[in-house]
Amino acid sequence: MSRLRLIQNFSGLRAMLFRPTPDSASDPLQHGLARLGVTVEHAPEQPDALAELSLCADRDVLIVDGDPGACAILPLLIELKPPVPVIGLIGMETPSRLRLLMEAGATAMLRKPVQSGALYTSLYLGINGYRQRQLAEARIAEHERRRRGRRGLVKAILHVMQRDGLDDDTAFETLRRDAMRARLGIEDYCDNLMQTLPRQCAPARAPFKQERDHG
Repeated sequence: MSRLRLIQNFSGLRAMLFRPTPDSASDPLQHGLARLGVTVEHAPEQPDALAELSLCADRDVLIVDGDPGACAILPLLIELKPPVPVIGLIGMETPSRLRLLMEAGATAMLRKPVQSGALYTSLYLGINGYRQRQLAEARIAEHERRRRGRRGLVKAILHVMQRDGLDDDTAFETLRRDAMRARLGIEDYCDNLMQTLPRQCAPARAPFKQERDHG
């Protein structure tokens, strides 16, 4: 997979604010986001409306107030696992509040009262931290897929060797040509091949080790 490209310019992004609505005329958070070119929207507090939000990881970031009573739908955010970067807005730095924000997906924190100089840093860490985590999860999933594919490849080679009386190199070349004709990767082709075969029963094993006859 390609190396992660870090986001440094946040112009054009949309910040969804999950917090009590302040006076926008004197709100440093909204002013700071606007100076960075970020559009601000206040998220709905109704659970049904929250579940229907259309979110895009390349466009949206959630800023969630984690202080007690500030964001009543924080448990719902934890349940829904929003597929976008999350930044925690925190005034009371207690382990329990920080844990809840992390469970909601927060990859950065922003201290209250908000200082404009800290906002860029929180966005940078939160957005790029989320993207880095997504890339790591994708790499793990790809590694697991390839691991399963290698097991399927070995099984398919053994099957073709037994079926056609070939050695392992010739069986592999046979599978490779068949995969090319099917326009599939060889691991995917072998996995499909093995799934089409009837499941064979393993030979029965004796429940106990038999003693050698010394007689």
